[in-house]
Amino acid sequence: QIHLVESGGGSAETGGSLRLSCTVSGYTASEQVMGWFRQVPGKEREGVAVIYDGGSATDYADSVKGRFTISQAGRFTISQANAKSILYLEMDNLKPEDSAMYYCAAHSGTRFASFDLWLGLVREFGATGQGTQVTVSA
Repeated sequence: QIHLVESGGGSAETGGSLRLSCTVSGYTASEQVMGWFRQVPGKEREGVAVIYDGGSATDYADSVKGRFTISQAGRFTISQANAKSILYLEMDNLKPEDSAMYYCAAHSGTRFASFDLWLGLVREFGATGQGTQVTVSA
């Protein structure tokens, strides 16, 4: 089972940048579809970005395309206990509507079909971190 810990959230002005990190530790014998989603109180989770197929493919929500970049350091098929990899989300040209709690999440697999499906799989079968707050001021 993998363990996810986010960091790097904070405050920024409109047009500014932040980089979120997610430290991934633990043990898994399978490839993972890793990604970020965000949530504002009272609203549904919104998928933001995913990386999959061994890190060779990415996908983004339309609302963040061209502004956010997801990347990884290390592999997410972790063959040794206590091995660590890191998932990043570089957020540029931030907007007030980007303000939310951001969560790192993962589930076993190699393919990505849609954010709705991914969020459902994460909820039922995957792992999620504790979240990091991002606040963008106008």
